[in-house]
Amino acid sequence: MDLILLLKAALLGIVEGLTEFLPVSSTGHLILAGDLLDFNDEKGKVFEIVIQFAAILAVCWEYRAKILAVVCGLPREQAAQRFAANLFVAFLPAAVLGLLFAKAIKAHLFAPVPVALAFIVGGLFILWAEKCDHKISVETVDDMGWKDALKVGCAQALALIPGTSRSGATIIGGLFFGLSRRAATEFSFFLAIPTLFAATVYEVVKYRDLFHAEDLGMFAVGGITSFISAFLCVRWLLRYISQHDFTAFAWYRIVFGLVVLGTAYSGIVNWSAT
Repeated sequence: MDLILLLKAALLGIVEGLTEFLPVSSTGHLILAGDLLDFNDEKGKVFEIVIQFAAILAVCWEYRAKILAVVCGLPREQAAQRFAANLFVAFLPAAVLGLLFAKAIKAHLFAPVPVALAFIVGGLFILWAEKCDHKISVETVDDMGWKDALKVGCAQALALIPGTSRSGATIIGGLFFGLSRRAATEFSFFLAIPTLFAATVYEVVKYRDLFHAEDLGMFAVGGITSFISAFLCVRWLLRYISQHDFTAFAWYRIVFGLVVLGTAYSGIVNWSAT
């Protein structure tokens, strides 16, 4: 196995794990990192499926008690049924719009410069959101109704634009819709499970001919690093939001986006997709 290829796999796995659940856009980071590492080819697309699935498993492991309680309680417990229904309702907008527009979005927006612009716009939106007063009407995810879930689901649909950030859209959207910071963050984690799992299944079917046994080592390295970094990131973020807002992430997005645009137009970095 090519050592350089394994190193690239490890780095991209870490990038996926660290950015999937932060409001900074994992897709945007993978596009940029893959471009720098020359790993945006067909094999790179298949690899992203694997490391994304590993990140989902990290959330499932972190919330295994809650997930098990919901699954076991579905036949008889109203709270479990309401929670599952909320996830389904929130999942629908992005699923429907993704099926309708995914091809056009990938054709026109999956490139470094559009991603950088989305980084900047998203950062400015987070700064504005943090300056607004938010009236909290939902303290925990178990207090949510289907209308709350639908609103958050509509916000998640914005993340179909690469660089927007799925977690950022759902968390900040949740704040605007009356969720507490912790409720918005945790619901974003839970919503990631059906959303990313469905996306994984779709991509596996679409690119099934590109999966080869000789790539198992690369998949294993990327999957392990993605799982570990995602697990640590989820735990860290829950502690972070107990005392901080998302302003730091907003400034990171803005600065990072400006750096990408600056290097692209100055020629310092030859972004192949621009």
